Amino acid sequence: MNTFGYEHPEDRVFAFLKYIPAKYKDLFNVEMLTRTWKFGTKPLTSQLFRAEKLYTAKNYQTFIEAFRKNFPNYLFYDRTRSKELITAPLDKIEQMFVPKDRLVWLQNLKNPDSLQTHALKLIDLIHKESGVPYSDLGIHGSIALEMHAPESDIDFVVYGTDNFRQVEQTLQILVNQGTLTYIAGNRIEAARKFVGKYQGKIWMYNATKKPEEIKGKYGDYTYTPLAPVRFTATVCDDTETMYRPAIYKISNYQPQDAPSELDIEKIPLQVVSNIGCYRNVARTGQQIKVAGTLEKVQSTHDESAYYQVVVGTATSEEEYIWPT
Repeated sequence: MNTFGYEHPEDRVFAFLKYIPAKYKDLFNVEMLTRTWKFGTKPLTSQLFRAEKLYTAKNYQTFIEAFRKNFPNYLFYDRTRSKELITAPLDKIEQMFVPKDRLVWLQNLKNPDSLQTHALKLIDLIHKESGVPYSDLGIHGSIALEMHAPESDIDFVVYGTDNFRQVEQTLQILVNQGTLTYIAGNRIEAARKFVGKYQGKIWMYNATKKPEEIKGKYGDYTYTPLAPVRFTATVCDDTETMYRPAIYKISNYQPQDAPSELDIEKIPLQVVSNIGCYRNVARTGQQIKVAGTLEKVQSTHDESAYYQVVVGTATSEEEYIWPT
């Protein structure tokens, strides 16, 4: 399971299911990729499957139902959101893989294979050209889990907003020089510029907050869904758009249909999404087109409240953040 977000209950972490052991495959009524993976030496993880589509509303509800019937202790009723979510109980976690620690492990390997060597060369290049220290870089994905094949991608992490923007700028310079290339299959990927090739190997990267950048904790707010809305807006702060959740502070709210016309006190201050593909799709000053769910966010410490729009509520497939 992969954790997401930075605010978790005391006894568990919010997570999503990425790999399914062959033993449990038939419990999950979703389309699976034909490729399989192997993790470690235990029989249970000798053959792992992955859902073809990880983040659709339909698949998430299917996962919830499968967990409810077979692994109910992995479900958690989130009182702040008044709904059930998939979690990993802390007492069920056998091993954690922290990207920055896995980079240290990779750097200390005596005989790295070809893909591991490529990953180290790429990290060395980024460190040298950007000035971001190794301690603020990390490796995740199949290489970190020792599940990779020769054709696997190189997945790396940058810790901190400023470091991420520095690496982002450095990658663009390296692309301009011809050292790297970007790959984009659609306009969202073209806007994000998060995937490319280096010496024939595909790389992709994302951002993780540093501990000092985490401001809140679980239970500080409650979230009440109100209604679906469609609108355009201008991004006025992109400080947290690269994370999960991605947070776009917005201004100039313009409804796109009659139900999205709101009283002034309900106009959202931000757009929030835990869907990975909607990270870093627009910068400050750019316009975005959004379909999501309007929420009231209420402090549990005082009477203060504000409104936001969530994209990726697992209630509709028609939610998005598009750069315009």
